[in-house]
Amino acid sequence: MTVAVAHKVGPTGRLALEHGVREARLRGTDLAVIHVVDSIDADRAEGYRLGIADEIERAVGAQPDLMWDLHLRTAVSDPAASVLQLVQTLAPEVLVIGARKRSPVGKALLGSVAQDLILEATAPVLVVKAG
Repeated sequence: MTVAVAHKVGPTGRLALEHGVREARLRGTDLAVIHVVDSIDADRAEGYRLGIADEIERAVGAQPDLMWDLHLRTAVSDPAASVLQLVQTLAPEVLVIGARKRSPVGKALLGSVAQDLILEATAPVLVVKAG
């Protein structure tokens, strides 16, 4: 089995990653980090991947006891759908996501990737919130 983390660059993503690492160690399983971007230039894709991998390595720490994989995907219109598709394929024990505070108007107008993941994921969802 595996623990999946829906990751994005920033404090909320780092927090989700840290909790995902702890959860994977607690369960004695590996870690799948799902990172979805709107678009990425082919010339910069490898550098971007290495930057995300660096962040994962910092969260994992020096102990080589945790195996992890990075799943980097491009989603033009619906990042939640891309994450959900990978969650269905990976069939993790749990999906860890970060959430940030949003105004009611912001939620209504823009929707929420976190909300979509909570409602539609085929795995249990652990939501972590900064602050």
